[in-house]
Order: sequence, then structure tokens, then C-alpha cells
Amino acid sequence: MLTLSVTVTKPALGRLFVPMGVTTPHHCPVGFDVEGAPFRMVCEPCSGQWVAVIDQVQGPVAFRTRFAPGVGRYPGAMFTPRRNRFTRAADDLAATALDIADSAGGGADGIDAIVQDVARQFTYGHADVPFYEGYDQIPNLCGMEQGSCVDINTYLVASLRAVGYEAGYVTGYFFPEEKQGRCSDMHCWVVTRHGGQCREWDIAHHLKMGTQQIAPGLNPKAGVRVPMAHSMGIDLPELGIRGLKLIAQPMWLDAHGDIELAEVDIRLVGAF
Repeated sequence: MLTLSVTVTKPALGRLFVPMGVTTPHHCPVGFDVEGAPFRMVCEPCSGQWVAVIDQVQGPVAFRTRFAPGVGRYPGAMFTPRRNRFTRAADDLAATALDIADSAGGGADGIDAIVQDVARQFTYGHADVPFYEGYDQIPNLCGMEQGSCVDINTYLVASLRAVGYEAGYVTGYFFPEEKQGRCSDMHCWVVTRHGGQCREWDIAHHLKMGTQQIAPGLNPKAGVRVPMAHSMGIDLPELGIRGLKLIAQPMWLDAHGDIELAEVDIRLVGAF
């Protein structure tokens, strides 16, 4: 059993909300609790994902999710196209991705070719302004961009879906082997489903390791990851939230509807 503990210690900025975990072939959330405050649950209607909400935060709050070894599949809703500004490819990006896939012969080889092409267009890093900021669709890149895991995978999912491939976006946490159950923030990765086979992709970790040739698999970098949620463009009508980029670590929702990441202490204990 693995136990994920995410603790918020800073003063309250409004309501606090956080996803409760999602099932994958590798991990299955089997328990969830909150220490420090009562909570309620709200649902994301398109995907069926549940989110814990604390309406009044008086002090430190710890969210704990317990994971057992995975026995299921990735959620089908993860692969359902959600057309919003984080997933919709601009026409020229769609045309470029189609050309790349066709040149590789389509099928699984087309997926591989798109993944490699996306990797060639990024250096890993956190840009002050993401390349898609201010657009209502994902633009085609004409040169190298600096991008985080979120930025790179946004571009990858938009490219794959524009060609008609099933691709899903998973958020959670990655705990590097050398940090012994500690990490500082969320991580994300992509899953493709084609011909009955799911393959995971983590371009960001390959680039961080200085590897340009991208291979499928969860952990090119040694460590453990746990899945918390999936998809982009999240709606939580019970909270008045529409089109949120993603959910992973705890977020504050203030009285004006503004959303801000909470400062957190993240720990993982246990083993399978």
C-alpha cells in the first residue's frame, strides 16, 4: 500500500479543493481522508471525477489518498475528446501532425513519429508565459520553445487528437528515487490508446535526462508516480468553475472566483 499525504499549512485564501485520485493499470485509489477540517465532495460532470472541497479552512489541512496496486484500466473518459482551448489544435498544427503521421505510415508508427517531433520542438523549463497563453486553440510551433511537462503534453495531446488518435492527459505526482518519498509539485504524462494497446509517454523526463529519443513507459527517470486526475478543461459547476486547465494538487478558490495553487508539503510512504 502507498499513502500519499499532501499538507497545506499556509493561511486560508478561500475554499480549498483537490482531486481524490484516479485508477490506472498501475495504481488504484482505495481510500481517502482529510485531517484538519470537514469536507464535502463535488463531481466533474463530463469525466465523473470527484473532488474534495473544504469550505472553511481554519488551520493546517492534510489530504491523504491510499493506493493499492492497479488492477483496472485507464478511465475511458480520459480518451474522450474535450474541445476547449487546451486541447483544440489550430488548423496548421492539425495539418502538420497529419503529415507527420502519414509520412510514418500511420497507426502506432504515426503516434511514435508525432511524439518524436514534439520532443524536438522543446527544451525543458518553465517559461514565464506558456506558448499557448492568449490563444483559443493550440498554435503550431515554428521553432524551439521552452516548456514544462504541462506545456509539452498540452501540445502533444492536441497534435495526437487532431489526427484522430486516442490520447489522454494524466496529472499526479512523481517522487524521484533520490528524494525518498518527497516531491515539490505536480507532474503529468500522456497515454495513447491504439489497437487495444495503451502506451505511456513522458517527454519532459526524457528531456530533463538529456535524452532526445523518446521511448514509451512511465519512468525513464527512476522513481514512483501516483495518479490524481485526468483531462484538461475541467468544469466544477458546484464551485462555479468552468474550463480550468487541470487539477492535481490543492487549489484555493477565493470569493471572486480566482484560483491559486496552494503551497504544499508532499510525501509518499509505503511500497507495493
